[in-house]
Amino acid sequence: MKTLITCLFVSAGLLASAGNALASEALAKKYNCLTCHAVDKKVIGPSYADVAAKYKGDAGAEAKLVAKVKNGGSGTWGQIPMPPNAAVPDADIKTLVKWVLSTKK
Repeated sequence: MKTLITCLFVSAGLLASAGNALASEALAKKYNCLTCHAVDKKVIGPSYADVAAKYKGDAGAEAKLVAKVKNGGSGTWGQIPMPPNAAVPDADIKTLVKWVLSTKK
């Protein structure tokens, strides 16, 4: 019985995690992030997996990336600038950044 309950909790956690990833990917589509980025390959900008790898272990990464997404920037990944996304709600930017930082190669 204990094993069954443990399995149910693990399954629920996996489903919630998958649901969060799908919701985050939907946000990336909604705000046209996937025009310049992909999860696993460079498009115009870096892949999300490369971003996650670059900032792995950086305690301030989330705040840095939220600011970068909101305000835009250039130079970190080359000369092509990332345009600002000031019209995207802060909560959605934070959700997207958390998702990007959770991606793996």
